[in-house]
Amino acid sequence: MATVTSFEELDVWQRARELARGVYAATRKEPFASDHALCNQIRRSVISIPSNIAEGFERGGRPEFIQFLSIAKGSSGELKTQLHIAHDQGYLSDEAFESLRRETTETANMIGGFIRYLAQSEIRGSKFKRTGSDRPRDKSGSKSRDA
Repeated sequence: MATVTSFEELDVWQRARELARGVYAATRKEPFASDHALCNQIRRSVISIPSNIAEGFERGGRPEFIQFLSIAKGSSGELKTQLHIAHDQGYLSDEAFESLRRETTETANMIGGFIRYLAQSEIRGSKFKRTGSDRPRDKSGSKSRDA
């Protein structure tokens, strides 16, 4: 498996970014755009998904990354609820609602799969990588190969 060096390389982040584009396109249209409270809230929810994926990645540790992925997955549930509310208010057509709901569910599933993968992997994160010069020394004073 290739080493990922930037969150932009993650398929899950790219997918969440596409979801944000779709939500922004839907919220620009009237009458949705006139409901400032719901429009702002749904945008904050969708922004939170790729933002938390990026923040977790940049933290450099697996436990923190998993935590931020969990927050992103939670934001997808919040988004899905707001999509239902927008549909109930007549702001989204049946087709637009189903498309965004499906995309949100697929993104959440992708995040969940990534969480499971990371939880079972040996990957520790960039902040745990050590170069030869900063490896801890064992009792004999030799550099440990295990770190």
